[in-house]
Amino acid sequence: MQTFISRLCVLLLVCGSTLALAQDFRSGSPPSLGIDAERLQRLDSALQSYVDEHQIAGSVTLILRDGRIVYSAAKGMRNVETGQPMTEDTIFRIASQTKAIVSTGIMMLHERGALQISDPLSRYFPEWENAQVAVARDGGGFDLVPLVRPITLRDLLTHTSGIGYGGFGGAPPVANQAWVDAGISGWYFASSAEPIGETVKRMAVLPQQAQPGTQWIYGYNIDILGAVIEKASGVDLATFLRREIFEPLGMDSTQFYLAPEQAERLAVVYQPKAGGGIEALPAVGSMQGQGEYASGPRVSYSGGAGLTSTAEDYAKFLQMTLNGGEFNGVRLLAPKTIELMTVDHLNGIPFQPGNGMGLGFSVLKDLGARGTMGSVGEYGWGGAYHSTYWVDPEERLVVVYLTQILNAGALDDFSKLRSGIYQALVE
Repeated sequence: MQTFISRLCVLLLVCGSTLALAQDFRSGSPPSLGIDAERLQRLDSALQSYVDEHQIAGSVTLILRDGRIVYSAAKGMRNVETGQPMTEDTIFRIASQTKAIVSTGIMMLHERGALQISDPLSRYFPEWENAQVAVARDGGGFDLVPLVRPITLRDLLTHTSGIGYGGFGGAPPVANQAWVDAGISGWYFASSAEPIGETVKRMAVLPQQAQPGTQWIYGYNIDILGAVIEKASGVDLATFLRREIFEPLGMDSTQFYLAPEQAERLAVVYQPKAGGGIEALPAVGSMQGQGEYASGPRVSYSGGAGLTSTAEDYAKFLQMTLNGGEFNGVRLLAPKTIELMTVDHLNGIPFQPGNGMGLGFSVLKDLGARGTMGSVGEYGWGGAYHSTYWVDPEERLVVVYLTQILNAGALDDFSKLRSGIYQALVE
């Protein structure tokens, strides 16, 4: 009898917080979906520990299996200084989680024939036809050499275009400085008063890091694709995403810039503090501040890192991909398009152990080589503000974990999140 009562209490704890979510996702009891509720409590305790130990201010976690909510929890605070608790409708800066959504927009236009992913970038931005690559000289300096072939949209989708995040890594350093001098450096665009299309034009004359198709280099690839969407669709990126993805999927709290009534729902960004604990970043318009998502010029739409969203909204997008391109009776993409997006396109280009790169997502190819729990065919990514997500088609799982901390360092919450989920799967 005691065992039954204990299991019932755990079940209520895990499922109880899901009732406030919108009706797009129904709650499901973990046992009915092949999940041990007592084992799932281990995950809940682990996530709470990061708040209790002042490693993060708070988090929102949402786990779906078979499209049903098996775990949903808002922990800690979204603003420690004002005492605002974290809630399931808290809005987060999702940074590079924007990339998968914009990649989906490209594939929608690909399906409609408005563009082809084999198209050269120069078809949409002629400035890129004469792009050049920096090659370091012995003894210092660099030479500029022409592209050996055009950069294609598929190169951009897979981060094999040779374009980096100007001024961040790559060689030679003097070439990086050219990006800094041009005012294009890092992933943050919310304070920019220049439309992204104009920024993309200016990128074309700067020294690139590598020849297309030769290296995996993380950079402005999806920002550039956002500008391509504007060219191919005839509307700005914010309008395209709202009309074609957010409104059809019911993603009512996803946008580049917050409406005034949404501002108080935006979580504060923190960073680790010397000696332990965390502290809020300054309220400045830069990558190392709170950002101008509520107060900025609202001109530059960063397809690589600019969106704000909620756990529930992002789960709707991910569930659409798991469903083969459809959610709640609305189809955005064909199943074969999703299949193309979620297989490896790198053709041997070195990347992360066990992983390949699809069109907007990393893709797990070898479970042992990666060395953490999951399933071959799983796809996902994350964001600079220490958020992560993945979809596991084999286990019919969608996982969204959102928090707001920069320079997280050795924080191991991602690995405990993963192990906590998979150790609870019993069917």
